[in-house]
Amino acid sequence: MKISPIMREYLGEIYRLARSPEGVSTSALAERLEVSPSAVARMLRRLDAAGMLSHVPYQGVQLTPQGEREALAAIRRHRLLEAFLVNVMGFHWDEVHEQAHGLQLTITDAFEDRMDIVAGFPTHCPHGDPIPTKDGRMAATDDCPLPDLPPNTTAVLRRVKTTDGEKLRYLEELGLMPGSALRVIHHAPFNGPLRLQANGRDHVIGMELAKTLRVTPAD
Repeated sequence: MKISPIMREYLGEIYRLARSPEGVSTSALAERLEVSPSAVARMLRRLDAAGMLSHVPYQGVQLTPQGEREALAAIRRHRLLEAFLVNVMGFHWDEVHEQAHGLQLTITDAFEDRMDIVAGFPTHCPHGDPIPTKDGRMAATDDCPLPDLPPNTTAVLRRVKTTDGEKLRYLEELGLMPGSALRVIHHAPFNGPLRLQANGRDHVIGMELAKTLRVTPAD
């Protein structure tokens, strides 16, 4: 069975959810892809019949090796589009997720290859996530959520795990973008806000936003 762009998009989202705290569920897929739960259920049956995934009792769905290859191809195209839109087209990082979401269903493999060249063979998307290679390899990430760091720790911001445009614009105003150095100053108790320093300024950010920031302690 030939895999359609929409089927590949589903596989990419299943791959992402399987590595997130919420896990793979019909409701999570429906929310991520902005479709109904019944549409998700129908697509999962199609992907199962195509040999792209299998149902695991009490664990939901699991991608087969073929399904994982297709998922990584979808993720590569989306993240490469985001890098292209920022590096070449001049979009801001808070605009590119929705643009890439629509474009990834329409471009050809040849267009993707040319886009990779023109964008300078980017290895990460504007939000810091690694772009899978053309042969389906994903670079490992070795980072942790910002709230996991103890006070007085210096770190480097590696990834920002949100597609919310308002949050991304706010983080940019604070100078908190992938590659930025920061220092955790204080954790308020009972899931309270964090105080940190970045670009020579002190900032206080809520726990919800702090959890979207993935960092590595500085050497």
